[in-house]
Amino acid sequence: MKAAFASPHASRADVLGEDDVSDAELGALVASLWGVPAVRLLDSAAAEVDYDVPSMLTGARTWVRGHADAGDGPQEFTFFVKRVHHWRHSPFFAFVPPEVAAWAVDTVPWRSEVLLYASDLAARLPEGLTMPRALRIDDRPDETAVLWLEAVEHDPTPWADSTYARAAYLLGRLAGSSRVAPLAAIDPQPWHIRTFVAGRLAHTALPVLDDETMWRHPAVAEHFGPLRARLAEVAGRVDALAEEYAALPHTAAHGDASPNNLMRHVGDDGFTMIDYGFWRPQPVAYDLSQLLVGEIQVRRLDADGLPERAAACLEAYADGLAAEGGSVDPAVLRRSHAVSLMLFNGLPSIPVETLGEEDREAAAHHLAQRAAMAAYALDVLAATD
Repeated sequence: MKAAFASPHASRADVLGEDDVSDAELGALVASLWGVPAVRLLDSAAAEVDYDVPSMLTGARTWVRGHADAGDGPQEFTFFVKRVHHWRHSPFFAFVPPEVAAWAVDTVPWRSEVLLYASDLAARLPEGLTMPRALRIDDRPDETAVLWLEAVEHDPTPWADSTYARAAYLLGRLAGSSRVAPLAAIDPQPWHIRTFVAGRLAHTALPVLDDETMWRHPAVAEHFGPLRARLAEVAGRVDALAEEYAALPHTAAHGDASPNNLMRHVGDDGFTMIDYGFWRPQPVAYDLSQLLVGEIQVRRLDADGLPERAAACLEAYADGLAAEGGSVDPAVLRRSHAVSLMLFNGLPSIPVETLGEEDREAAAHHLAQRAAMAAYALDVLAATD
């Protein structure tokens, strides 16, 4: 939604395939977008979005642009077309071990975006948070859906620490909002932290921590070696941490609130939320994990200043909760952040996919940043044990 075209414009049908609509339907979508009775469609084209962050729940991202006339001459229009799907449709599903494939089918909720775009969430959000309008939702019986969304302007300048704090404040308001709360569990598919532990951690992260070959890799030994014993100790009590996680107070959560999914408004200090496929009730402060480390994970930010940034964000998040009338013991808030961060980011912190990269210097730098992230997760967990 916030990227440029990856390729020259092409015919809609060639790019969209079965996700396309007729010219008459497209004209009606433009009229709805502009808030006018009708338009005359003049031209249109499509191109894949240049977007380098993979997602197991997204099948396609496409820009549709063109010109139409509502009576005042030609004007340009833009739609962001997103296909979401059950993760069995994802290429990532091919890497699931055959013996657990049937079980894995039901472990990842996928319909949150479809349901939220069809809801009145936009009217319930705290001031400062918005979401794109959905002009069309094509919900299909094969567990896919195509969303035609308005394109959203955003401020692309790098975030300052104050930007992170402002985002944390608004995420706290989201979590504490009594108006948002009725939609927190809008996706009826069951999910439990035990599912994540038995799947993602048990089949990928924990075996990595036990792999002697991996630990002999020079960059891993250098950057993660000093953390090995501490990571192993936490891995040994992962089931207890999961039970603690489940018992923490739960609130509404974006689910993947990295800066990549919070588009900063132009002209004010608010954000447009996108990509909330993992929206559901989660432990209070859950959203701070991806806010703080999401950009580190995708190599857009180094870990310098992470503890200080995290402390400011925890304080801002608590202020956001309080602004909505919520009250959470600061010790509970810190512990909830620590447990969530450890389970979802600390234990799976070694980027195995990086080890075979040709650019060894870049790979080593990334491992160093991921190790710093893991060290913070271990420190904050220990401080709250």
